[in-house]
Amino acid sequence: MRSIPWKVAAVGIATALLAASAMAQKKYDTGATDKEIKVGHLGPYSGPASAYGAIGKAIAAYIDKVNAEGGVNGRKINLISLDDAYNPAKTVEQTRKLVEEDEVLLVFNPLGTPSNTAIHKYMNTKKVPQLFVATGATKWGDPKNFPYTMGWQPNYQSEAKIYAAHILDTKPGAKIAVLYQNDDYGKDYLKGFEDGLGDKAKTMIVSRQSYEVTDPTVDSQMLTLKNSGADTFFNITTPKFAAQAIKKAADIGWKPTHYLNSVSSSVGSVLTPAGLDNALGIITANYIKDPTDPQFQKGKEYEDWLAWMKQYHPKGDLKDNFNVYGYSVAQTLVQVLKQAGDNLTRDNVMKQAASLDLTLPMLLPGVNVKTGPDDFYPIEREQLAKFNGKTWELFGKVYGR
Repeated sequence: MRSIPWKVAAVGIATALLAASAMAQKKYDTGATDKEIKVGHLGPYSGPASAYGAIGKAIAAYIDKVNAEGGVNGRKINLISLDDAYNPAKTVEQTRKLVEEDEVLLVFNPLGTPSNTAIHKYMNTKKVPQLFVATGATKWGDPKNFPYTMGWQPNYQSEAKIYAAHILDTKPGAKIAVLYQNDDYGKDYLKGFEDGLGDKAKTMIVSRQSYEVTDPTVDSQMLTLKNSGADTFFNITTPKFAAQAIKKAADIGWKPTHYLNSVSSSVGSVLTPAGLDNALGIITANYIKDPTDPQFQKGKEYEDWLAWMKQYHPKGDLKDNFNVYGYSVAQTLVQVLKQAGDNLTRDNVMKQAASLDLTLPMLLPGVNVKTGPDDFYPIEREQLAKFNGKTWELFGKVYGR
């Protein structure tokens, strides 16, 4: 009979040890507790790229859904989203606030190549994740030199090479005009395009015109491009200027074969303001399902997105693919936090971000999210699409690896 108390005692000791072990396994950096995960976000809710503010609003709406359903591993996400107006100086100021005053665990999906460039070294020096940046610049996939920075969307140079390959296949004698934003974003796309054309770039590109984000319009650049005699146009612009360029081309009677970078392919934010008829025939590359495409307006994946929009983001535009982008990138963040479990350190967040193999519901068929310790490019596949006056029609193969 004396053995019973010993068994009880043994069970009690084992239980206590297990509890202590469970407590010991929980690891937190600044910004994480048993109840909360602080996530910083930066977006251009004002300024020349304010159309992208829709992404931040969509992210916040998806986080609202996650929190309403209990959060991630029992923790609510406290999203602190600030406006940087697409101004690198403002980005630096707001990032410092998020990291040093708000003490977030990570900064998620800050938007813009020049903006992210301005905080690139700071984030890595501080060892704070600059996670799933909303820019496709090639520099975001450099884990050896910048282990705390990771992209999300396809990189600009790879996308531009798709357009170059299509031109070489379908119009090898093209005379090409290029309009690009005069910063790292525009130059990255331009480099990929020129690399894709190879030696022929010198003869095929007959005019290059740049613009500044502070310019009121790109009207004069469009006139110069038309007067070059070009019959093909590569439009490397953010939404405001993309809409201006599309409309101006129609106004001056210039009808080149028109390629538009994917970051400005939103029907709601770009093509509608430009005039849908003016956008007829434009070619872009897609990796997310366009919400205006009838073939995707059915099935559980779309119905779930639509239900989320109606319940958590009722003011959002159902024609705006930035709402699909925000929904999808937020799902990627939530997966990383789920994988991190109770080890919510910044190093483990990056480790989990570099250990993804996902198929997200609103990515195109054949497009996935896959990363590794030496692969910080989560999405590397795209498919060409042509605008038919109402929606984007996919065509051809899925490019990428």
